[in-house]
Amino acid sequence: MKPPYDLVIRNVRVVRPQGNDVHAADIAVKGGKFARIAGSIPAKDARQIHDGKGRLAFPGVVDAHTHAGIYSPLAEDALTESRAAAQGGVTSMLNYFRTGQYYLNKGGRYRKFFPEVLSISEGRYHVDYAYHLAPMDSTHIREIPELIAKHGVSSFKIFMFYGSHGLHGSSNSQRDFLMIGENERYDYAHFEFIMRGVQAAREKYPGLASQISLSLHCETAEIMTAYTNRVEREGRLKGLHAYHAARPPHSEGLAVFIAAYLANETALPNINLLHLSSRKALTAALQMAEAFPHIDFRREVTIGHLVLDTDAKTGVLAKVNPPIRPREDVEFLWEKLLEGKVDWVVSDHACCRHETKVAKKYFGNIWLAKSGFGGTEYLLPALVSEGTRRGLSYNHMARLTSYNPARRYGLNSKGDIAEGLDADLALVDPRETWTIRAQDSASTQGYTPFEGIELSARVKATYLRGSLVYDGSKVVGKPRGRYLRRPTA
Repeated sequence: MKPPYDLVIRNVRVVRPQGNDVHAADIAVKGGKFARIAGSIPAKDARQIHDGKGRLAFPGVVDAHTHAGIYSPLAEDALTESRAAAQGGVTSMLNYFRTGQYYLNKGGRYRKFFPEVLSISEGRYHVDYAYHLAPMDSTHIREIPELIAKHGVSSFKIFMFYGSHGLHGSSNSQRDFLMIGENERYDYAHFEFIMRGVQAAREKYPGLASQISLSLHCETAEIMTAYTNRVEREGRLKGLHAYHAARPPHSEGLAVFIAAYLANETALPNINLLHLSSRKALTAALQMAEAFPHIDFRREVTIGHLVLDTDAKTGVLAKVNPPIRPREDVEFLWEKLLEGKVDWVVSDHACCRHETKVAKKYFGNIWLAKSGFGGTEYLLPALVSEGTRRGLSYNHMARLTSYNPARRYGLNSKGDIAEGLDADLALVDPRETWTIRAQDSASTQGYTPFEGIELSARVKATYLRGSLVYDGSKVVGKPRGRYLRRPTA
């Protein structure tokens, strides 16, 4: 008689995003879905048996903020960086993508651009994947309904700091950088029209509206430009301290205020405030939630901003937008996270190889270093390590890394360990101490700003839809990640 299940993972402690406890159980998988979670499932009922060795079974991580293909060709990045993701228990990568310089280095309509992105991506990811898209010109705004209906793109983005800045610093040629027409402007008016476009699409597709949202990178270009000029000219500050001062926290806070007011003006209720990095930014986000209670603000923090500070030994290698902040800001983020005021934690993974990050002869010069770094492989283990020390429950961790981003971004088959959902799992040993070394990562970055940090939890296995993709030492099998058309069933 044929066994009813494809796989049973025995002897694990199941971490559900709801509740306040974990429970010992076996997990059965059939057809890539969770089929049964029970105290004891007979070995004869499965074609394969895996021993979980008493480890924690977290829902597969939904890393809702990554950037595959920003500094290296998408075909390369999708392959190598999804390997790193699998190492860290990530089973779904949501990548921010846009037209313009970097990424595919092309402008034009998404009608032509995005199918090329999907074609390049197919067969390259070791984990499931999706894309958030940024409307860079008026044509893109008009394409929003088509992107939702035809391609299942349900989330969009505004880069508020591009007003007079490029990706790394001030720029006098925004149209060239963004590859938009001479009659187009990437400014507050454009941001308003994006919001109106997203809201119009929500009204056009009411059945999908609850999972159509807009994300914002909140920094104000004008303040950044002025402060960068001042800090660089004075030359008193160096490294991460200088970059923090050049992109000050009140620039973030002001951008949050502007974004919130425009959301209210345009009646767009689903707003995601990305990678809030400072006390001022997160405080502003909480104030706007009180000022506009009818707007469903979601607040995101990165693992980098929770672990690193301006005294990080890795220096310019930790340059990112918004900047790494002083320790008092880090502690405030943790305080609010523990209070339940942060909705999800992400990596903002952007593989920036050493030779790209900063030229050898300029190493140490914060102004010439590229922005961004990888870290998806450390997201879950670092959160478990530091969170446990601070009293964060495993269930809360599962909400932050899986359930909350999955539900917001329309991944309805992800985010929990429950019958009928995709059998995505991360098995974690919460008592294994190890030290982060870039050489151990599957990423091609070659360095990490987390170098030398000691963690007390480690991912020992990752399952994607019931298939083992990481065995605790290496990523196994060919890429089997699927494009996630959202909202999923």
